[in-house]
Amino acid sequence: MPSRIAQPRLLLPLLLAGCCLATGTQAGDAKPALLAPLFQDHAVLQRGRPIPVWGHAQPGAQVQIDFAGRHITARADRHGGWQAQLPAEQAGGPYTLQARSGTATQTIGDLLVGDVWLCSGQSNMELPVRRTLNVDSEVSGANNDSIRMLRVPPSAMPAPQAGFGGPAAWLPTTPANVPEFSAACYYFARELQKTEKVPLGLINASLGGSRIEAWLSAAALRKADGASDAEALDVLAQYARDPRTANAHWGELWAAWWRGLPAAARAEPATDDQPWQPGAPGTGWRKAPHALGDYQQWGLPELASFNGMLWYRTTVRLTAAQAAQAATLWLGNADEIDETWVNGRGVGSSYGGADRHYPLPDGLLHAGDNLVTVNVLNTYAGGGLVGPAATRALHFADGSSVPLDDAGWEYRKVPLKAGTPPLAPWLSASGMTTLYNGVIAPLGDYGLRGALWYQGESNTGEATAYRAQLEALREEFRGQFGAGLPLLVVQLANYGAIPTHPVESGTAELREAQRLVAQEDAHSGLAVAIDIGEHSDIHPANKQELGRRLARAALHVVYGQAPAPSGPVPLSARREGDAVLVSFGDVTGKLLAYGGPDLLGFELCGAQADSCRYAKAEIRNATQVVLHAPVADPVRVRYAWADSPLVNLYDETGLPAGPFQFDVSAASN
Repeated sequence: MPSRIAQPRLLLPLLLAGCCLATGTQAGDAKPALLAPLFQDHAVLQRGRPIPVWGHAQPGAQVQIDFAGRHITARADRHGGWQAQLPAEQAGGPYTLQARSGTATQTIGDLLVGDVWLCSGQSNMELPVRRTLNVDSEVSGANNDSIRMLRVPPSAMPAPQAGFGGPAAWLPTTPANVPEFSAACYYFARELQKTEKVPLGLINASLGGSRIEAWLSAAALRKADGASDAEALDVLAQYARDPRTANAHWGELWAAWWRGLPAAARAEPATDDQPWQPGAPGTGWRKAPHALGDYQQWGLPELASFNGMLWYRTTVRLTAAQAAQAATLWLGNADEIDETWVNGRGVGSSYGGADRHYPLPDGLLHAGDNLVTVNVLNTYAGGGLVGPAATRALHFADGSSVPLDDAGWEYRKVPLKAGTPPLAPWLSASGMTTLYNGVIAPLGDYGLRGALWYQGESNTGEATAYRAQLEALREEFRGQFGAGLPLLVVQLANYGAIPTHPVESGTAELREAQRLVAQEDAHSGLAVAIDIGEHSDIHPANKQELGRRLARAALHVVYGQAPAPSGPVPLSARREGDAVLVSFGDVTGKLLAYGGPDLLGFELCGAQADSCRYAKAEIRNATQVVLHAPVADPVRVRYAWADSPLVNLYDETGLPAGPFQFDVSAASN
């Protein structure tokens, strides 16, 4: 089986977003407008290059487009789609854009021409202004008609979409509009506009808890991950055509993963342990409380702080007349991810807080007892089957229903050593291609100046794969929005336990992947956030400083201005007698040690595992740090290598050196 399915990951918080997404459904059936949904009142169009416009008309019809005194025509294809390019314009406005075709006319006004930025990622990009520092003052002062904001509705789809999954509108910056918009995106634009005196358009395309795989197209993901994702992507393509068959197929793949676990990981010695199958052997089942709800509140010590997988099962007795009808399984809210079977066949898997409604294949139900089995994965706080009892039932075509809770539920705890099960590829945040399909694809080739990316918390521990995936994301953005599109990456902020000794850290490894991706490309930049996080909150409130650092990176990478894009960056590490000398570049002024002469967080490592030791480190001159070796023959130097390290190496701009890992070279002659 492919490695993505066969190899369990460590359980990691999925960081659920506050909203709930319906997955696997197509966008609404409303008649398309003459202009695509991106083209609305108050929009910002990209300056200095031809402006792509598109929309929908009668098949074969001619479309007249008028903008800024220019008149161009386009013709709709046999499906009604049309596209054209307006001549480039300099920053300015307001303008009016009008499209006419036959008797149909659409006019949009108050358009500005300036620089447009895509802001994408997970919850730290989604986090709104209202949750940041000094919010009352920030909101009351948010009056800037030259910054316009568009929130793309989060929509998880199994195939690329032409339109948004819900209503969207360009909004000017006002105290009424800014509180719910992305803080990182808004504070970046506000800072950037202090130097770049042009209108700015911000497109917020983000979703809390989302993995990078959800933001890549199927083609990009196949290229980045090779064969490891092929089978899951094949099931996803099947899901777009036939969800019931795909659910059954995925249930088989999930079951194969389960059977491949060691007995200890399943907490079941039986070699044929298949909890989803009627009559399957198995021990360890216990009676669940009748009301169900958050299992951490059941009063059971073993579940009081448990985050992992729980099995649930119940039986539903049906008459022959009931079993013969078309039926839908209502499962209510399962926190966070369920994999559900009826009579041994997979029927559904969803993510988030939405109630589950799974249509059942004809012939699956039978007269007598029918087994409903649910595996619920919960990675953060409370979880389980948490919806009201009324939301759990079998609903039939004649309008009748049978509650699931009448016979009572049993549960069974899965040991943490089982890891993370395969996650259905159509899930919203943890799926594959779903957010690309529903959020990025509808943006077409809208003109952009650059993109901001703040994501990775949901991929920690997978740094090797993440580097290739982030490179693929950059190339995909450039293929869609234009060659050489700048990408500014936020390196993950500090969060978690503060170390007292050298540790291995999946978060540190992912930060290193982000650093390397940004370093390898002249049109990419890195915003270091290692000192502005909060060790007890994965969503730090100081997005103002993050915005300043992103704007600084943009001024250097995108606008060609002189300031270094971030703080000091490592250039080399080499032996010097019994010491190691680390040289830094992009140092403004000189290196500084905040809080005293000694530097925190430097480690030297030998060739063996677990050989890293803290090194005594001090600044030698304006751009170098000397490390005194606590281990013989050091081969690597690490800095700030922990989930939540303490750092104190800065330069005179007040910007920190970011985390890194470097090989130590031999002494020069």
